Amino acid sequence: MILEALEQAVTLALIVACFYLALIVYVRHWQTAWAGPMEKHRLSILCVMVFAVSAAKVSEDVLGNESGPFDEALLMFIHSHIPPSANRIFEIITMTGSSAFLFPLTGAASAALLLRRHRVEALLLAASVASGAIAVYIIKTAVGRARPTLWNTDWYWGSSFPSGHTLVVTAFATAASLCIGRICPPAYRFALPPALLWIALVGLSRLVLGVHWPTDVLTAACIGAFLPLAMNTALALRRA
Repeated sequence: MILEALEQAVTLALIVACFYLALIVYVRHWQTAWAGPMEKHRLSILCVMVFAVSAAKVSEDVLGNESGPFDEALLMFIHSHIPPSANRIFEIITMTGSSAFLFPLTGAASAALLLRRHRVEALLLAASVASGAIAVYIIKTAVGRARPTLWNTDWYWGSSFPSGHTLVVTAFATAASLCIGRICPPAYRFALPPALLWIALVGLSRLVLGVHWPTDVLTAACIGAFLPLAMNTALALRRA
């Protein structure tokens, strides 16, 4: 399993490298005005490609029913190593990824940004969460993957793939960190760690509670990070 994971990681890296090289060739020959901005935002562009390719690859495995053994083994490992007494804590954590919590928080944060005349940042935050919620609905409806039934769990709306809680939390946390970085660049390094911790805890909570497969969470995190990063990179390239 470890060798297979390493092989897939190398394959993904090669795919990203090919896409990036193809983009460089295109820019140098047909869009020379983009060369400077692309160099300046190279890391952001690479991150966007990594998340997009990773989401596509994991989705392919899920749709091809190739991720079952990995999903079940990892989910049972988590279930056997985290005591049931911790479930209440993870139930509270998972609530921070619910629409009842995130949508009012997004509205309040976007309104605060607008009042401070940070219109672009308010748009980035609101659009990231809205597009994340739309993506969840569309993909869940299209894929219709069954939720895990390895032990008794609470009922949640929709199919298993992808994890809606994880996707929208990732979209919000990533967008919020990017907004902070746009408004006050030195503060970005302090905003990123708590954002990553929040994403990780919500993703883990979905696995501990047994309502999602690991690949549901992984794909959701990739899509949730891709959306605000792609929007922010497009804004940065447009301004450059």
